[in-house]
Amino acid sequence: MGGLGVLAGGTALGVGATRLGDDGTTATATGAPSSFAGAHQPGIVTPAQDRLHFAAFDVITRSRDDLVDLLRRWTDAGERMMRGEFAGPVGATSGPYDAPPDDTGEAIGLPTAGLSLTIGVGPSLFDGRFGLAGRRPAVLERLPHFPADKLDPARSDGDLCVQACADDPQVAVHAIRNLARIGFGAVSVRWSQLGFGRTSSTSTAQQTPRNLFGFKDGTANVKAEEADALDQHVWVAGDDDPRGAWLAGGSYLVARRINMNIETWDRQSLRDQETIIGRTKAEGAPMSGGGEFTEPDFALPGRDGPLIDVASHVRMAHPSTNDDHRILRRGYNFVDGSTDLGRLDAGLFFLAYMRDPARQYVPMQTKLAKQDLLSEYLQHTGSALFAVPPGVSGGGFVGESLFA
Repeated sequence: MGGLGVLAGGTALGVGATRLGDDGTTATATGAPSSFAGAHQPGIVTPAQDRLHFAAFDVITRSRDDLVDLLRRWTDAGERMMRGEFAGPVGATSGPYDAPPDDTGEAIGLPTAGLSLTIGVGPSLFDGRFGLAGRRPAVLERLPHFPADKLDPARSDGDLCVQACADDPQVAVHAIRNLARIGFGAVSVRWSQLGFGRTSSTSTAQQTPRNLFGFKDGTANVKAEEADALDQHVWVAGDDDPRGAWLAGGSYLVARRINMNIETWDRQSLRDQETIIGRTKAEGAPMSGGGEFTEPDFALPGRDGPLIDVASHVRMAHPSTNDDHRILRRGYNFVDGSTDLGRLDAGLFFLAYMRDPARQYVPMQTKLAKQDLLSEYLQHTGSALFAVPPGVSGGGFVGESLFA
């Protein structure tokens, strides 16, 4: 499925199992501790972890130097947390006794749980406060209001964002909590979202997960092993936009909070559910036959037209009906209690990385909002677009190329 809202040898280690990393820190089965160092930031092609804490921030300082200093401190703290250095020599339980600790302490004793942190900048950061107006790429602008959107401004946009993914919710929450604490006086949290049960696979080694409607999601997602596809669809090139040359090696992140009408969906027949999605619920195979990864045959006839409904979600979102554009998704389920009507406040927190949102996301979402059978069961309540700078080199900091 295209996606809601666009939508080796040795002893095996289970999720949450730990081993000793090369530097003596603990790491989960998802791999060694992450690092900002490299061509790209962690948390994009990193195998999708099971838990998410995402936060968007408003920059409240008016000082460019303070903003740069914040990004330096976030980079340093992020590196330490991704290595599992939650304590000492100056940390949660050491340092000046009459001063607040340098770490809040709730992750002491926990493994890194595959923690990855990813930092992005929003279009509002280029409004002139910090001398960056001439460096805003043309495509870095607020996403349009799509048909049937019911956006909450308090859950949308932001000057900065941090995506924390881990296989332990406390590790992810700890990371955002400490970055927010470090940013006191320079930034304030605008909105945040907790997520569980990844709804996308970013590696061919991962099984395709299911969303809260019970269907496998993101089958056509770009995978980490597809180097050519990543270059074509995910990583920004230096010549994409002269004003955005600083973003080369980075990507764009679309974040959408999509509420699902769970109770209404649960009353639909299995036939109707599969018709709406265009895939079988059991295996995730296209209704035209085969297995999950069989290419859908949108022309294969049935008794009353094509076997895959022309307005089904899989057809509306499939790359073949969207100029062959693909995206890399890292979405998560969410349940934020109940509404005042007693229904679940639940759905998909859609996260997707791409090279050009104006070509890869906006046309597709516009079509989905107007034609997709699934749109009747969805309501988009939050929206944001961020530019995600490349990784760090030479002991620098995330976003350094923007301020060079």
